[in-house]
Amino acid sequence: MQKYFLVLILMMATIISCDEIDNLTKFTMDYDSSMTIPSSTGINLPFVLNTPQMETNSESEFESNNTHKDLIEDIRLRVLDLTLVSPDNEDFSFLESIKIYIVAEGLQELEIAFNEDVSATPGKTLELQTVDVDIQEYVKKDKFSLKVQAVTDEVLTSDHQIDIHSEFFVDAKILGI
Repeated sequence: MQKYFLVLILMMATIISCDEIDNLTKFTMDYDSSMTIPSSTGINLPFVLNTPQMETNSESEFESNNTHKDLIEDIRLRVLDLTLVSPDNEDFSFLESIKIYIVAEGLQELEIAFNEDVSATPGKTLELQTVDVDIQEYVKKDKFSLKVQAVTDEVLTSDHQIDIHSEFFVDAKILGI
């Protein structure tokens, strides 16, 4: 009976240790960008803007987290927030809906976040609903950009400067296995 109890304890210790090691191979990567919606944007007309390309620096990010791109199992967008920087007296009520796509050379654009009813959450910060898709091939590239597709429900009389903050959750293989 003691043998079975000892084997059970060893198995539980192994499982707990594997979970702890697995947590060491999970981390987040943050990316920030900005865009300007021009004042000439009309009512109820969809517009499309691309952010400047962002250097991924994924190799150094992976290295600083004790892994490399061949060991990445999954990368998913967890957070995408927009912050209206200017004009000071405005909020996101000028938007009706918004979709964000990730774009990288050699890959099809992929929808990663959206808000179909922006007016339901007015304010200077807008958290978008993320799409649960694996985007590792985009983040492993040297550069990627975000494509913004939105519809306004107001005439914009001034440019709107928006900061974009995104957090990607990365899961790598444990010790390469």
